Amino acid sequence: MRKNLFSVCLFLFPLSIAAQTDNIHEQSDGYEWPTDTLVVHNLRQWQDLKFGVLLHWGLYAVPGIVESWSICDEPWIRRDTTRTYQQYLDWYWGLAEDFRPTRFDATQWATVCRDAGMRYMIFTTKHHDGFCMFDSRETNFSIARHAFKDDPRRDVLRHVFDAYRAEGFTIGAYFSKPDWHSQYYWWDVYAKKGRNVNYPVEQYPWRWQQFKLFTHRQMEEILSRYGRVDILWLDGGWVWPGRYGQDIDMPAVARMARSHQPGLIIVDRTIRGPYENYQTPERTIPERQLSYPWESCIPLTDDWGYTPAAHYKSAHQVIATLIEIVAKGGNMVLGVGPTPEGLINDEATERLREIGQWLKANGEAVYATVITPHYHEGDTWFTASKDGRRRYAIYCPSDDAPMPTQLSWSVNLPSRRLTLLSTGKRLKHSIDGQGRVIVTLPKGLTTQPIAIRIE
Repeated sequence: MRKNLFSVCLFLFPLSIAAQTDNIHEQSDGYEWPTDTLVVHNLRQWQDLKFGVLLHWGLYAVPGIVESWSICDEPWIRRDTTRTYQQYLDWYWGLAEDFRPTRFDATQWATVCRDAGMRYMIFTTKHHDGFCMFDSRETNFSIARHAFKDDPRRDVLRHVFDAYRAEGFTIGAYFSKPDWHSQYYWWDVYAKKGRNVNYPVEQYPWRWQQFKLFTHRQMEEILSRYGRVDILWLDGGWVWPGRYGQDIDMPAVARMARSHQPGLIIVDRTIRGPYENYQTPERTIPERQLSYPWESCIPLTDDWGYTPAAHYKSAHQVIATLIEIVAKGGNMVLGVGPTPEGLINDEATERLREIGQWLKANGEAVYATVITPHYHEGDTWFTASKDGRRRYAIYCPSDDAPMPTQLSWSVNLPSRRLTLLSTGKRLKHSIDGQGRVIVTLPKGLTTQPIAIRIE
């Protein structure tokens, strides 16, 4: 009864985000290449993949709210005002007894993502609320120890990783450095202090040492018990030595991690240095090309996790975003939130299917490509094959613009021919007096982006 009444309150006074930009990780200033040659090799292979999925799934899926941020007491959070903070926190922790994803099907997820043309995955093993989506031996606050504990699929992480490996994906583990459920991070003796540790670390170094051990052991569980892992994607960039002394000893983390997973790509988000092996601008695309590894993190809806009545980006929007990112030298990871029942829902599946159909026909211009100095002109973006023999022009009309009968550009001119990738047919073209190529498009093209091979 308490849960149902509170659900009504959430409907009447839904959690809102006052300013989305307050919760977005800024991009690091500069980049430091790793010195481990195997890490560099793996980074180069990862750059060829171009398109991945970031799966946010946890307690927050049950009521369909914005990840675990609602339990944070920062000013941009809006909550139901009929409850005290402690009542809200108790309700949120209690969702562990309601999270019973009886339709959980990791194979469905992996199949949908494969058909979308995605090549790598990142799964939230633990978000900031501390709820583990794996069977941790360090805490009982996990999906394997509560409402789902009697289900043979209770060690969710194992099933997710196995399903995606079976489809040939590169495997990534998202892990939150902060843990708001841990008494070693949010100690009940003190009031909460935003997203950060809520006690003075310098006065209680033994408590922070316990948090470090707890964090290292949980990472080691993920990296030693669940098979091959290619990427350790660490969120919570405010946990670093310069912020309230929140030093979790990243050199030791890296040594431990790579002892189990040699060549592991580590992404310590926003912390420039040897453990941010690629950058992760969130909900944004850099203004210009970058010469080092990076990944734009873009949600399929307005949120990372599942929310009811979500607004989905069109397939056209996602494809156009991917093209711009690839032309600028980056990868795109698309955020998808499975439902509380454990499936990727129909609307998300349909969007992903449309994206995959386009990539199946035009992926030559996207996967394993490199940047070209002249990468953008009007609504056309350019990429190149690694051997330099072919370049690609990808025209991205706006969502509602009619397809033109001709295209034109002044860079990356053909020497022999132009080929429409979706059909394999040669396109008529000429070079005008200003040195621009004029391309005649066939009739009947849809308003989706079109990719042209330049030879």
